[in-house]
Amino acid sequence: MPNLLAPSPGRRATLPGEVGAGGTPYQPGLDDIGTPLDEVTFVVVDLETTGGAARSDRITEVGAVKVRGGEVLAELGTLVNPGIPVPPQITVLTGITTAMVLPAPPIEEVLPALLEMAGFESGSVLVAHNARFDVGFLKEAMRRAGRPWPGPMVVDTVQLARRVLTSDDVPNRKLGTLARYFRTEVTPDHRALTDARATVDVLHGLLERLAPLGVTHREDLPSLQERVPAHRRRKSSLADGLSRGPGVYRFIGPNDEILYVGRATNLRQRVKSYFTAAEKRARIGEMVDLATGVQEIPCTTVLEAKIRELRLIAEHDPPYNRRSRRPGRQPWITLTAEAHPRLSIVRSLPAGGLVRAIGPFTSQRAAQAALEAIQAAIPVRRCTTRLPEVPRADARACALAELGACAAPCIDAPQLLQIRPRVVAEGARELGDPADAVRRARELLSGAVGDARSVLMERIGRLAAEQRYEQASTERDRLRALLQGARRAEALRPLVATPQIVAARRLDAGGWELAVVRHGRLAGVALSPAGADPMDAVEALTATAEHVPAPSGSWGVASAEETDILADWLWRPGSRLVDVTPEPGCPLGAPVAGAHAYPLPPGPEALIGDDGPGRR
Repeated sequence: MPNLLAPSPGRRATLPGEVGAGGTPYQPGLDDIGTPLDEVTFVVVDLETTGGAARSDRITEVGAVKVRGGEVLAELGTLVNPGIPVPPQITVLTGITTAMVLPAPPIEEVLPALLEMAGFESGSVLVAHNARFDVGFLKEAMRRAGRPWPGPMVVDTVQLARRVLTSDDVPNRKLGTLARYFRTEVTPDHRALTDARATVDVLHGLLERLAPLGVTHREDLPSLQERVPAHRRRKSSLADGLSRGPGVYRFIGPNDEILYVGRATNLRQRVKSYFTAAEKRARIGEMVDLATGVQEIPCTTVLEAKIRELRLIAEHDPPYNRRSRRPGRQPWITLTAEAHPRLSIVRSLPAGGLVRAIGPFTSQRAAQAALEAIQAAIPVRRCTTRLPEVPRADARACALAELGACAAPCIDAPQLLQIRPRVVAEGARELGDPADAVRRARELLSGAVGDARSVLMERIGRLAAEQRYEQASTERDRLRALLQGARRAEALRPLVATPQIVAARRLDAGGWELAVVRHGRLAGVALSPAGADPMDAVEALTATAEHVPAPSGSWGVASAEETDILADWLWRPGSRLVDVTPEPGCPLGAPVAGAHAYPLPPGPEALIGDDGPGRR
């Protein structure tokens, strides 16, 4: 087999970058639930003092660093005249002497500059290492200065470290220990500004570790001040012995039942987090309390872990998993097999049914919205009455036909000709031929959404111009559901129809990650180490990968979510096609004028508009 991993001059064997995104089930955006942490302003403060008692001791040095999104916005560092001598033991610890602080300003003169820089009235978050100490001294200093405490949100990096780091990670939570663990650019030395700078790096390291636990917004930070129940923390030993690579973990209940299935890039670290983080999801906390053990399935790659997780959830239906439990019950839109077809929402598709269907949708509501969008654009019949192939002589047109919303296959040509001029004269949509409506519906379900989208965008624009914003919003949401369902089917079709795809991605550390996909199902994965000929691993992998026959009983041999994940991996920039065995007449790709050529309509908060094909 030739080495197809080596790109030809001026070209690289990659898949388009657009298609894979269409299959991901909708979840609320993170921006909908608060202020992302990269937009939060943190003011990291460190104080040096004459002792540990805020009432009797005084501040000798103030250091503060203001950061947002990893960028330092401002710094403040100054010695402070405490008005009392600096004890010798403090001088030994910090190097600050009484002679050094005598010419320094008193804290009453430093506080205005500190408060102005901090901007707590704008929502800045105060951060300190062992915040109770620093906040206590600041409150006391402001009380003596006659200033009110601004009451900012306070984050303690000691408490954050207790939530995410175990004794395996660090022996204690001292600033110097954490600075070494996170390899901060600055080494703390018991001077205020230096320690504040080191605390900034520690904060960023801790927040990065907290992100997988759902701490992604300013509003998540208060939960970190709560302590983990002692009985839950004691269970952290369940993670002992787990591997540190990618894989799937299963929480086991008292009767050896599987309570929960998850995946991780680092199994030991992820499972440990359930016992060291303040888990706010009540159901997951309940699950952790019930668990008596944790089983792991180490995986070669993260891709394999994602797929194994899906399959195990579908197989065992764990009570504490919410998503992916019934992958075979998601709704699709297709045409019925009748003399005069109509659109229908179904829960399964026969073999080959994916060719003329869109979906699957994440909910019945989304499928219904997409169906209504198609009906608004194409006058395909809506009634559930079984119609004869040849209309009866006494048949009469229904109200939908009178309104121009149905092509009326139930009546004969003479009656249809009588209705059409009246409908057009009354300003309704022209009926068209019933067979033409079915043809257009079939084309749409096969991926040609452009005409229907144009009709719907024109309708949305007209409603908005008439200031009928609520109805325009409804039509926009219907169009969005239609495009999302069409995008997902568009991403699934080529993978399901292709007998074999062998693809590779270069690893950051060198070498290659290899995958074999057969009819939309992951058949095997492997790693080729740096310096080795990857084609040897490719040949071994294709020879030992799972045999996957073509779909025969239903539309596919894998769940739509599994094929979604594979499409995302294949279509991501950097993926290289090593070998493709295509199905005759079904190229591996997406139609140029398919759903991915058009942007999704904006969300409810945005103006309705059309950016044109190709925009995302």
